[in-house]
Amino acid sequence: MDVPTNLDARRRISFFANSLFMEMPHAPKVRQMLPFSVLTPYYKEDVLFSSQALEDQNEDGVSILFYLQKIYPDEWKIFLERVQCKNEEELRETEQSEDELRLWASYRGQTLTRTVRGMMYYRQALVLQSFLDMAREDDLMEGFRAADILSEESKLLTQCKAIADMKFTYVVSCQQYGIQKRSSDHRAQDILRLMTTYPSLRVAYIDEVEEPTTDRSKKIEKVYYSALVKAAVTKPDDPGQKLDQDIYRIKLPGNAMLGEGKPENQNHAIIFTRGEGLQTIDMNQEHYMEETLKMRNLLQEFTKKHDGVRYPSILGVREHIFTGSVSSLAWFMSNQETSFVTIGQRVLANPLRVRFHYGHPDIFDRLFHLTRGGVSKASKIINLSEDIFAGFNSTLREGNVTHHEYMQVGKGRDVGLNQISLFEAKIAYGNGEQTLSRDVYRLGHRFDFFRMLSCYYTTIGFYFSTMITVWTVYVFLYGRLYLVLSGLDDELATGKRFNHNNNLRVALASQSFVQLGFLMALPMMMEIGLERGFRTALSDFVLMQLQLASVFFTFSLGTKTHYYGKTLLHGGAEYRATGRGFVVFHAKFAENYRLYSRSHFVKGIELMILLIVFEIFGQSYRGAIAYIFITFSMWFLVFTWLFAPFLFNPSGFEWQKIVDDWTDWNKWISNRGGIGVSPEKSWESWWEKEHEPLKHSGKRGTVLEIVLASRFFIYQYGLVYHLHITKHNKSVLVYCLSWVVIFVILLVMKGVSVGRLKFSAEFQLVFRLIKGLIFITFITVVIILIALAHMTVQDIFVCILAFMPTGWGLLLVAQAIKPAIVKFQLWSSIRALARGYEIIMGLLLFTPIAFLAWFPFVSEFQTRMLFNQAFSRGLQISRILGGHKKDRAARNKE
Repeated sequence: MDVPTNLDARRRISFFANSLFMEMPHAPKVRQMLPFSVLTPYYKEDVLFSSQALEDQNEDGVSILFYLQKIYPDEWKIFLERVQCKNEEELRETEQSEDELRLWASYRGQTLTRTVRGMMYYRQALVLQSFLDMAREDDLMEGFRAADILSEESKLLTQCKAIADMKFTYVVSCQQYGIQKRSSDHRAQDILRLMTTYPSLRVAYIDEVEEPTTDRSKKIEKVYYSALVKAAVTKPDDPGQKLDQDIYRIKLPGNAMLGEGKPENQNHAIIFTRGEGLQTIDMNQEHYMEETLKMRNLLQEFTKKHDGVRYPSILGVREHIFTGSVSSLAWFMSNQETSFVTIGQRVLANPLRVRFHYGHPDIFDRLFHLTRGGVSKASKIINLSEDIFAGFNSTLREGNVTHHEYMQVGKGRDVGLNQISLFEAKIAYGNGEQTLSRDVYRLGHRFDFFRMLSCYYTTIGFYFSTMITVWTVYVFLYGRLYLVLSGLDDELATGKRFNHNNNLRVALASQSFVQLGFLMALPMMMEIGLERGFRTALSDFVLMQLQLASVFFTFSLGTKTHYYGKTLLHGGAEYRATGRGFVVFHAKFAENYRLYSRSHFVKGIELMILLIVFEIFGQSYRGAIAYIFITFSMWFLVFTWLFAPFLFNPSGFEWQKIVDDWTDWNKWISNRGGIGVSPEKSWESWWEKEHEPLKHSGKRGTVLEIVLASRFFIYQYGLVYHLHITKHNKSVLVYCLSWVVIFVILLVMKGVSVGRLKFSAEFQLVFRLIKGLIFITFITVVIILIALAHMTVQDIFVCILAFMPTGWGLLLVAQAIKPAIVKFQLWSSIRALARGYEIIMGLLLFTPIAFLAWFPFVSEFQTRMLFNQAFSRGLQISRILGGHKKDRAARNKE
């Protein structure tokens, strides 16, 4: 009867109860425990939601507060009871209640306030445990809370707090705090408020100060300091006093931010940490009071030899992903991450012995790592995924990384498809750079054979295998294209020697399982089965498939492959900020196009053209099973890569949104670029940025890019000989004539673009007449070819299939040799041709979406599929999507 109704409370209590039966070292008294520090890097994220931010509405009329009220209805009701208010209007009448509201919302977002509150539970737990260690019988009878109330008079409690402060230090490295303070940024005020609320909290930052110099050539020079501050003890009668107080101030030889931002932010602040343990915590994490009670036990692991030879250098702990409760995407991501941080890392640590450092709840042996290069390598680009290099560094220097299941730390994850894709792109970039790094090379040389294989599979090997899986699709389809266009496909289909190719079909069918993303769900099933029973795991798996998990994982396959392959080919990996907001808003078509154009849409259209060629000229697989597993799986891949972003986009099939998206897309595609114009505002700026990595790839990268682009010329070479108009003529002149046709089309397009510049303003009528004449000439040529040369409709369609890829191939080659194209003053023509291709691709993608948006049931189905988790909990997701507008309309009707 006393089981809490809140699902999160149930989960926390059950995990804590279960963990007490796990094997863990005995806890020493607080006086004898190992001292430790917690370090959190922070840049410019939300510290505490302001009243304005809570009320600001997005384009759907949804505010953060409105969203939280609908997602956490039971917690909102209890909050109102706690502050003794009946409704929101009454709550806003007092300033104190307003502050309580800001805190309530911030504790449910991915904010620094949530993280700091969670980590300061360590101090609270240590004070309590010190009290239990030292309290006499009388003190115990009075109780800890009574001692807390009488804190001014309680000598015991003062002693307990002093011991806790000796054993625990919390440093938040706020890189921009000095700049934010000088510019009166509200984030600086919020950080100061945190220091005041938690007096033992310390903030480290890099301070830029202009000081006079002895050098006569310049009177003032910029000096950099690494500073540590705490909240100052304030006097009520002094209005001009400083609210923060310097503890240490270390002069630096120059700007510390030379490499990647986050690791450099950690490196400058690590000197301010104390103790023998160092827990690195990201600013989108949280902790729980009951879990912090086990920290003494966990730190004792440093005193045990885990493999009989070495003491641990990194203690890994599990994470709980707290962002998987609403949308299906958040649920998929949460399950995927949960399986990795539990069953995955457990196996990596023991028996494989290849667990590294993958994120931020791990605890480092501080002295071990301070004397061996620190916890963060920060070189630009190569150390993009700085976390895992700490694990490489530790293992190479004879460290030992372990994993422990009896403590968990909360972790926020990305909840929208665009956020998830940006995160996966960042990880794929990082793995590409790891492949090129010395650290992986050295690990491969020093590991024994079996440990080397384990290390390969669990780091770069997973991404390399994913890339090979996609390459297999390409090799298979281009192999079949050769067979179809050369005529061998007909021979193989009719010849007796090739009737029994069952082995090939079995191999392709098994490969399609990987391609469809089924195997990605297997670790999740195992983890859910171990923790909640295999019946629950099976039902969750079926539910995931109904919510199109296969579409999500197949789409994810394309993201990993593109960014990993791009990094190997050209280098130049970059950090991509994913954002940590609440994503229940509609992403515009232009935004989706910018993000997925090169990674998914271009590749999807290429595969679609290949499959259409097979349907026209090839021999289908005769068996139903072979057809489903091979041809159907290919079509599934194509439609997933082309339409998954729109399928997982909230309100993606609402007609009004479609109209707005089309207007925005037209504006973006037609805007001119230039210096200072962002890629979000202009297609030209975005297009220039997309092929920027080619500048730095070197001769080898340029040659490889040209070789890969040459595959698009195969279509033209093969298809022109299958036209009825050529009458099966095999002469090379047919191929040469096809190139003549392509160049004539390109010259006409160039002439039209030049004419638009010269005549469209002053001689508009003449320009329109010229365009009319070109169109009439084109129609006349087509009619003559149909009448005299017996060209068919299929020939016209096949010509499009042949010439469109050739034009795209020419574009890719031109981008690879941009300096030469610019020298011959042809770059503007290339840009115009590229814009034409982008418009055609946009139309191909937009037309089916606009068609489906005509049917209201499609939008209803999409909402149900995307937010089934919310529906199952009885949440009113439609009111979130509709916002206050629908809510108010309903009230007016009442």
